[in-house]
Amino acid sequence: MKKRNKRMMSMVTLFAVAATLLAGVAGCSQEGSSGGKTSTKDSIVIATMSETPSLTPNEHNAVAGGYMNLLTYEGLLYRDMDMKSQPCLAESYEAVSETEWDFKIRKGVKFHTGEEMTVEDVKASLDWAQNFPLIKTSTENIKQVDIIDDETVRITTHGPCAVILDNLTGTANAIVPKKLIDAGNNFNENPIGTGPYVFKTWNLGDSLEFEAFEDYWGGEPAIKHMTWKIIPEGSSRTIALEAGEVDFVVEVETMDMDRITSNEDLEVYQYEGTELQFMQLNNEVPGLDNSLVRHAINSAINKEDVVTVAVNNLGTPAKSQTPINLVGTSDEGADEYNVEKAREYLAESGVNPSDIYFSIICSNDMKKRAAEVIQANLKEIGITCDIESMDLATYLSTTTEGNFTACLGGYNTTDQLLFVQGMYHSESIGGSNRSRLNDPKVDAYIDQAMVTLDAEERQAILEELNAYLNEVCTLVPLWQTVAVRAYNADLKGVEINAVGNLYFKDCYWE
Repeated sequence: MKKRNKRMMSMVTLFAVAATLLAGVAGCSQEGSSGGKTSTKDSIVIATMSETPSLTPNEHNAVAGGYMNLLTYEGLLYRDMDMKSQPCLAESYEAVSETEWDFKIRKGVKFHTGEEMTVEDVKASLDWAQNFPLIKTSTENIKQVDIIDDETVRITTHGPCAVILDNLTGTANAIVPKKLIDAGNNFNENPIGTGPYVFKTWNLGDSLEFEAFEDYWGGEPAIKHMTWKIIPEGSSRTIALEAGEVDFVVEVETMDMDRITSNEDLEVYQYEGTELQFMQLNNEVPGLDNSLVRHAINSAINKEDVVTVAVNNLGTPAKSQTPINLVGTSDEGADEYNVEKAREYLAESGVNPSDIYFSIICSNDMKKRAAEVIQANLKEIGITCDIESMDLATYLSTTTEGNFTACLGGYNTTDQLLFVQGMYHSESIGGSNRSRLNDPKVDAYIDQAMVTLDAEERQAILEELNAYLNEVCTLVPLWQTVAVRAYNADLKGVEINAVGNLYFKDCYWE
């Protein structure tokens, strides 16, 4: 059995990309995904750990929801396997000034309703997306959208914006029918887009079903029928894959890696992701609002033990407050595992460790395993904590609203600036900034980097910011993900980029 490895590509700067803007590179492939091959099998069953909280493109920021959104929705751009933004529903684009971008809209694209996409739909969709706080980091940089002619829209940003192409990549700014927006369509119950698959049914707590879109502008996918099974328990996903009950497992149980890799009927795809796993501490809670206490907690946790127990060593212990493989990270001032130093931090804080009590919220078995190590480590410095389990939807609503003390989670993005904006800017409180950090100095660094178009200058700003974030220690970094997917070896066309995007429209059965 073969094991595939994909390394993270360095990010392309804004104006390096601008050199190819007029080339009109074909995005979401317009060729048939089967590559001319035919097979009697035309269905697939995919096992995933968590159920999406929503089928809308804009009322969640959950990874589980992202998998569903990639099936039914598309944006002006998409993320390729080298992590570059490429044209999708936009046929081409160009920067006409530091704040203005023109996008030529692809002709002949149909919505799942059968109606053709127009520039009016594009403008209405981008305007509509501005109304949803959970995707604010992807929409707030857009000042206005204007229709230039029947095939061109102009997007104006509030100022020079280093991440506008990233903002338009993916489904947060998905293009949907203006007619449905105006009619108040419930996109959770009726997720209509231009994507390669059409939503059919959702059996809550069990499964979701999709069918290939016959009129998909890129060519009808080779796999016609798709079922996503919700299987929370890791070993159950493995057993289902081995038995042929499912064809593809998204979240592979790391404890089962040996048996999976030894099975000649299965393929394993392993890659270094950009996702950082961490314990977020609510910085508004008394005790946890003291940075010295947070440093004590961070120093007391043995990250190598966490990685061993939680993911069977399929991860890299983390020190910095940001992902290690994104440009601009820094370990300067980051805590090391040192129990004595943790006790010193507590003594200096003036906070009695017996008064520090919190519950660590977890939404899956992997997080619970990590929490058990953390619980034992913190007990050594006199801090008691409980472990609390929640389903993903409850976990997301509880932590987003700030009704918690600590939670285990992860954040996955394509660029350092996008990461810090989502995780640490005060405007992201109520979104991905679940630590609820509200630090004017952090905000100022991020705002400055956002308008700095020169890549080297922006990197220097981000490195200073990273050093300061390590000093603030708003959360406890745990490990950098090494992601694994497992699937039936007869499934071909599987490619996954560093943020976990897999385009099933390109897959086929041998």
